[in-house]
Amino acid sequence: MSTSLSPSASASGRPPIADAGPQSLCAREPRVPAERLVAEMVPPPRFDSVRFDTYIPDPAQPSQPEAVAVLSGFAAGLGGAHASGSGKRRWFAKKPAAPTAPRGVYLDGGYGVGKTHLLASLWHATPAEPALKAFGTFVELTNLVGALGFQQTVQTLGGHRLLCIDEFELDDPGDTVLVSSLLSRLVEQGVALAATSNTLPGKLGEGRFAAADFLREIQGLSAHFRPLRIDGQDYRHRGLPEAPAPFSDEQVTKAAYATDGASLDDFPGLLEHLARVHPSRYGALTDGITAVCLTDVGPVPDQSTALRLVVLADRLYDREVPVLAAGVAFDRLFSDEMLNGGYRKKYFRAISRLTALARDAKPLVSQ
Repeated sequence: MSTSLSPSASASGRPPIADAGPQSLCAREPRVPAERLVAEMVPPPRFDSVRFDTYIPDPAQPSQPEAVAVLSGFAAGLGGAHASGSGKRRWFAKKPAAPTAPRGVYLDGGYGVGKTHLLASLWHATPAEPALKAFGTFVELTNLVGALGFQQTVQTLGGHRLLCIDEFELDDPGDTVLVSSLLSRLVEQGVALAATSNTLPGKLGEGRFAAADFLREIQGLSAHFRPLRIDGQDYRHRGLPEAPAPFSDEQVTKAAYATDGASLDDFPGLLEHLARVHPSRYGALTDGITAVCLTDVGPVPDQSTALRLVVLADRLYDREVPVLAAGVAFDRLFSDEMLNGGYRKKYFRAISRLTALARDAKPLVSQ
């Protein structure tokens, strides 16, 4: 198994780019204050510049341009004053009446059809200042409730024009009830909603769509959502070459020393470290990292570890951090049992995203 080399080892052929050598994710134990959780509820860096007109519909899928048209109209309809009468909730203002027409959209489709691109485009297109719009994953929203408490979260988000929730988790009944209760309170305050979701364990069957599961699980909120189905294949593999084969430990280590701001860790050690860091901190774990270099990559040993790796893959993909790996290919990370089980969609999403990041990292080896 390969281990991180000391900076002095650069004298034996490695480019002495940085005196301290590559960083180690395993040496980081980030602490994330609640204020940062609120401030970071915006589209991640990868989706900071996306807009409806940068979404490239598949000509063979008419549902894709239709989704752009529907969401553009939805965003335009969110202009004007907040339902409470202003952009910020006033303590003694009369409680607004719950909206009678749907003020929510649910983007229904398989992984890689551009749901997050469209969700982020909706956030950007909604005519309100950023402080009155929130964007985050389901996990980030539950972390916010955990940090602020339920009532404070309602107060914090209650004056918003729009709340976008990416990857609504339907596989945790407790968190689903918690977030559904939160959204009910926010709907009463006039907040518009938009969401994507994963699929329930055991409900995947032959299809990739989850609207029926989503609307059933959120129960009383279902009347506030208009399902918008988006057909298509994973765009990350549409017309793109196959993922690059893994490199050798020596190639990855050399590239890590030659790349300013890179991290270098052996994969088993990183998986152990992820168990000691709360998933809400995985974004902070990668702060300032320009590339993640991993040696000795092998199959993930168990489902708990695999689910933590999925979260890390999401954060790396959001932040466009290339991943250079030695060992097995990313499509061999998860066992057949995992890929056929209830969390199948999460694992395929992780494979898809890590493959895209591996393509991004390929030029590092030629430096």
